[in-house]
Amino acid sequence: MSVRAVLVSLGGAAVIGGVAVAGMASATAPSQPAVDNASARFVAPTGDARGAFTFAADVADDSGVKNLKVLAWPKASGLDVTAKEMEHVEDAVCERVDDDTSTCTYTLRITEREAAEMERGEWTVSALLTARDGGTEFVPEAATVTVDF
Repeated sequence: MSVRAVLVSLGGAAVIGGVAVAGMASATAPSQPAVDNASARFVAPTGDARGAFTFAADVADDSGVKNLKVLAWPKASGLDVTAKEMEHVEDAVCERVDDDTSTCTYTLRITEREAAEMERGEWTVSALLTARDGGTEFVPEAATVTVDF
């Protein structure tokens, strides 16, 4: 087999492989906004060191991620958060992983005084993901965390 025939064969294999990889990549990007791997953590303040409430999630949409809104609330409050109400809460900071996916983190620093006023027990974190194409995904109970110290 000539060198030219080998190169043409390898070139054809590369094109077919590239199409297959692109097909797999587009198959993995969700067509609807998705919130995955959500977690929440509470660290109580001590002395002069502030505590923190942190929420993190992987978010994706085939059009890209515009923002992620986050709201934490005491489960015992009976609050029934709606997607419409979530439009007015704080944004998480999102770092783009690729065209479709971002990792988002929301951190709220808490002083001892603020912690003393917090309700102890289980808290729920609600999340509202908005994609670049305007699609949304509301997750009323994206994560839970126990506030206790």
